[in-house]
Amino acid sequence: MQAIEPGAVKWMTAGRGIAHSERSDNELRKGRQKLYGIQIWVALPKQYEETDPDFTHYAAELLPRIEGEGKTIRVIAGSLFGKASPVKTLSELFYADAVLNSGASLLLDNDYHERGIYLLEGDVDIHGQRFEPGRLLVFSSGDTITIKAISAARFVVFGGEPLDSPRHVWWNFVSSSRERIEQAKADWKSGRFARVPGDAEFIPLPE
Repeated sequence: MQAIEPGAVKWMTAGRGIAHSERSDNELRKGRQKLYGIQIWVALPKQYEETDPDFTHYAAELLPRIEGEGKTIRVIAGSLFGKASPVKTLSELFYADAVLNSGASLLLDNDYHERGIYLLEGDVDIHGQRFEPGRLLVFSSGDTITIKAISAARFVVFGGEPLDSPRHVWWNFVSSSRERIEQAKADWKSGRFARVPGDAEFIPLPE
């Protein structure tokens, strides 16, 4: 069991298959609480789809920070702006948390083929277009992008190289092979996945 603290990263590599459970503390459940966070899925390169499962905790103070000119960037995974996160990944990528004061700008160059942002707070201007929170923006390859905060803004910025083949998603299973997903469904239904220690609940396969 590992508590999730503000700013920390829990990086889970599913590989050939892993079961996990995310729960609030029993004491916290007795009162009202707010949860603010981001969960992302990163597809594994085909050659690593059957790698050993792994779950690693990275404390907030381990993540590189870039500060100045009205912005704070925390590099969560991969490399960005000359800083590299200690989070272990199996592909070339970047993923960062960006906080901009009103009027500040972030220049996103074209080091990676695929790039995007997800807006969490505040409005931003990108090449004359205004965007509000809740928007996922994907940028064209090769373009240099300037993101300007119209008001104080926060967003996650991410990208990497294209996948080596299409991926299929069914419930919580992801694979380049539909047959592998069918195998995972059968394994889950029959209880062949290792259970989460101390968690007696079993979520049945959707029918």
